[in-house]
Amino acid sequence: MNVHQLKVFLEICKVGTLSSAADRLELKQPTVSFHLRNLEEELDVELFRKQGRTLQPTVAAEELLPYARRIVALMDDARRQMRSRSGHERVRLRLGASYTPATYFMPPYLAEFRQSNPDIELQLTVKQAGGTLAMLRGYEIDAAIVSLPDHEEKGLIVVPLVEDELQLVMNPAHPLSQMSEWSVDLLKDQIFLLHEPGSTSRRLTEQWAQDIGLSFSSTMELGAIETIKETLRCNDSLAVLPLRSILRETQSGELVSRPLPGYINRRRICLAYRDEPLYSAPVREFIRYVEEVADTLKPKTLVKSANPKLP
Repeated sequence: MNVHQLKVFLEICKVGTLSSAADRLELKQPTVSFHLRNLEEELDVELFRKQGRTLQPTVAAEELLPYARRIVALMDDARRQMRSRSGHERVRLRLGASYTPATYFMPPYLAEFRQSNPDIELQLTVKQAGGTLAMLRGYEIDAAIVSLPDHEEKGLIVVPLVEDELQLVMNPAHPLSQMSEWSVDLLKDQIFLLHEPGSTSRRLTEQWAQDIGLSFSSTMELGAIETIKETLRCNDSLAVLPLRSILRETQSGELVSRPLPGYINRRRICLAYRDEPLYSAPVREFIRYVEEVADTLKPKTLVKSANPKLP
């Protein structure tokens, strides 16, 4: 079993055909077939079954997949690290982030990290938290900054950094903006602007509504926080948004925020990385930097985590 065979295996898992895998790897199709056949013969298992025009992974392939991802990722990291030593290639750090941290939390820290580590090339991918963590588990990124509720993530180390509670947000002209006390009855007939399904904010918003017995009578789904804020400026709807995302607008008076009635915050911006015995030098440096940043945050909003794996 060698890294070329594993790369072929991973590409077939992604695209489902020998021809597409060959195109992506810039190989001839017989070469791809040769590597796959040799891998199956060496492991003495069938990795794919023909189904229509595609190849479907077998149970054995699904078991091999995480090992193959890890081996190929470590080989690529080792090659880049050694080439960086000789000056032929810059070290690359692949980061992921969910939308709120990427927009309203990370920019100054990424700039500072980049300035302190000019030899590290940063790549940032922004998705919903679930998609970002899937990329992390799949070795497509090296570390992530995501907004998450309080629960464990299997196979990952999650370090909460700062509170990022949700708030009820509205136009200052909204009839409810002057209310000092809130009830479910006041909210049940309102139009709510909601994040698209799958986001941490949407899941926590739905959980909050369920906890207080609120059934949304009228909603509009929007994919971006900035779109939600612009829509709030133009009508009498309500939205549930992360406090960090509306600081500028509430300070300027463009929008008004109120605590969610009956809500207990479980949302935090977190650092996440794979729970492994070894980390590349850029990943270790990034983890150290983020934990140093955490030390500068207010103690009352910080949940500090010591990582015994890092020197």
